[in-house]
Amino acid sequence: MNAYIFPGQGAQFSGMGLDLYEKSPLAQELFERANDILGFHITDIMFQGSAEDLKQTKVTQPAIFLHSVILAKTIGDNFKPDMVAGHSLGEFSALVANGALTFEDGLNLVSQRAQAMQKACELQPSTMAAVLGLDDDIVEKVCAMTEGVVVAANYNCPGQLVISGEIEAINKACETLKEEGARRALVLPVGGAFHSPMMEPAREELASAIENTNFSKPNCPIYQNVTASAITDENEIKGNLISQLTAPVRWTQSVQQMVADGATHFTEVGPGRVLQGLVKKIHKEAETSSASLDSNA
Repeated sequence: MNAYIFPGQGAQFSGMGLDLYEKSPLAQELFERANDILGFHITDIMFQGSAEDLKQTKVTQPAIFLHSVILAKTIGDNFKPDMVAGHSLGEFSALVANGALTFEDGLNLVSQRAQAMQKACELQPSTMAAVLGLDDDIVEKVCAMTEGVVVAANYNCPGQLVISGEIEAINKACETLKEEGARRALVLPVGGAFHSPMMEPAREELASAIENTNFSKPNCPIYQNVTASAITDENEIKGNLISQLTAPVRWTQSVQQMVADGATHFTEVGPGRVLQGLVKKIHKEAETSSASLDSNA
């Protein structure tokens, strides 16, 4: 079975999407429509902007979403997923790809999500840290015993977990994790504590936008970050999307469940190859590839 996976924040690069725009009239039309919806020329920043320009939250999330969704749409008949999943932001791309959301609604929600997260980051300084070389349960235990807000945020693959929370609590947890034998416990250059209770203001803001958006029956299951299980019910999808901002991304568990449900090939749709690397670390036997307009993958 074919699983299609969609990357999240951090996969952006200068020049992203330009090849699609130049080669596909459909891609060109969708990019121009995105400029109109967003009210600014995101294509200029994607195609010619610097890495610094692409780091702006209002740009980063819509840019990655557009690259993924437009690529999926331009592959056309060759895009035949049996299941989909997306890492954090990538969940919105996956929901457009499997027909649960329209292109316009997906882009609007992603734009609102980016702005709500930015506002939440500005309310209280917070951060994230990558922890390498420890079992999940040890990381969870250290988070629980550390004073302040610090939680497991991204279960990326065995031995790679990202924690999220208040700056002081993250620094303390990193020290303890190194004492516990972590190969690395490194604070990340991110704007805030994503997928933690610190995102509660953003969750509240996004909840009303999601509730007021029409979701259709998807044409294949999505394995959502919050549950790591196959979901096809529109109301469940909505509820999980709302919970996602303050809940951990269970990527390891999602891939394991997809494999258990019959996934043999994982195609990454969008910028970068990070997810393919994670899939290989979770399940060595899995076949992986990147979607491409040229190869019609």
